[in-house]
Amino acid sequence: MEKLTNKEEEIMRILWDLENAFVKEILPHVTDKKLHYNTVSTIVRKLEEKKYVAHKAYGKTHQYYPIISKEEYRKQFMKLATKRFFDSSYKSVVSFFAKEEKISAKELREILDIIENKEEQ
Repeated sequence: MEKLTNKEEEIMRILWDLENAFVKEILPHVTDKKLHYNTVSTIVRKLEEKKYVAHKAYGKTHQYYPIISKEEYRKQFMKLATKRFFDSSYKSVVSFFAKEEKISAKELREILDIIENKEEQ
């Protein structure tokens, strides 16, 4: 899975929310209001080249839809980030968030419950 730029990732989040859309339907959701139709269209076509989206043709216009799920992307993103920044240690990831006070003890207990329940199944 090829890495996405910030703009490509934003367009993917929009497409995941909309499920399918023409470029003109994506445009109002883009945070950078300076982006023009042609720029968004180029980004979407790049996503298609990278095999993240596909399209249905309606004459000369195209309706785009994701072919990679948000969950699938999330898994690959987290796997890569964990490998790059935490030496593939998920313990280090959780420790990082705890030290940065981005996760509470209550949330950690909830995570432990999830792990323990999964082990019981």
